[in-house]
Amino acid sequence: MIKRIVSIICIIAVCAAGIGIYVVMSGGNVSEKPDTLSQQPLLDPYATENDYREDIFFHQKHWWVDYGTVLKDVSYYSHIARENKRCNILLPANYDAKKAYPVLYLFHGFHGQPADHIDEHSYLTILYGNLLYKGLAKEMIIVSADMYTAKLADKEKKTQEQLRFIYDKCVDDLKLDLMPYIQAHYSIKTGKENTAVAGISEGGAEALFAGFKWLGEFGYIGSFAPNPGVIHTKDFVGTYWDKTVFEQFPQPQPGEELLYLYMSVGNKDPHSVNVTREYQKALDEIGVQNQTDFVKGFGHDMSFWKACFYNYLQKIF
Repeated sequence: MIKRIVSIICIIAVCAAGIGIYVVMSGGNVSEKPDTLSQQPLLDPYATENDYREDIFFHQKHWWVDYGTVLKDVSYYSHIARENKRCNILLPANYDAKKAYPVLYLFHGFHGQPADHIDEHSYLTILYGNLLYKGLAKEMIIVSADMYTAKLADKEKKTQEQLRFIYDKCVDDLKLDLMPYIQAHYSIKTGKENTAVAGISEGGAEALFAGFKWLGEFGYIGSFAPNPGVIHTKDFVGTYWDKTVFEQFPQPQPGEELLYLYMSVGNKDPHSVNVTREYQKALDEIGVQNQTDFVKGFGHDMSFWKACFYNYLQKIF
């Protein structure tokens, strides 16, 4: 009997060791399924520096990962545009209408569209699915908005200057039409602690605009290589970019404080470095906490958006 017990223990030990070897050896092999991780996002998003080193795992599709459900060209009525607008929506893996989820709203860049962020094979759909699989992001609904907020039939006739101001209207459309639509049709959590906004380039400026125009609605703002136009910036005096939405960032009142404000720009960016620096200075002057990164080696492109969202998705909610 004793020999039998010893034999069973040895077999269990060998199996356990084999499992350990499998986990270590298969981690970089896309042909085998690695174990998920149980790590959770930090409670304090300011507590750690952001990481801009690329891990290719998070930017590739893997057969064993459920990337959720992409809903394309979801239509809702916009009172600002005076016609239907569209958005793309990503429901997380194993979405359950009986549960409630926080929501991240996204703005694309100049001349962009909702599918730039959320589509079946888009960079953000893949990145978020992998982060969620690894336990590095919370379950959330992600809504990619169309910033063009006017008659769609006239879009091709608009100049760059006209588009800049048409895009600004997306901030009111977001609050007055898109957010109520999402709340009415999906199972979401409300309150600033469950609502985030983010954007790239022109969308980064609109994310700042939305977050500060509707203080208390958004707990999290991500602004990546933002364009000018939010407050006055020295490099664009005398241009239509200096027709700003604010003279200065509004001061959050009690109950309106942001939970996390993250701005970032690459040192090779052709136009957003000084803009980001001036936004940071203005926020510091009114005492609004922010984590603003000036990152070596990045320009104004997809590789930078991936790095920014890699950090942001882990720190919200």
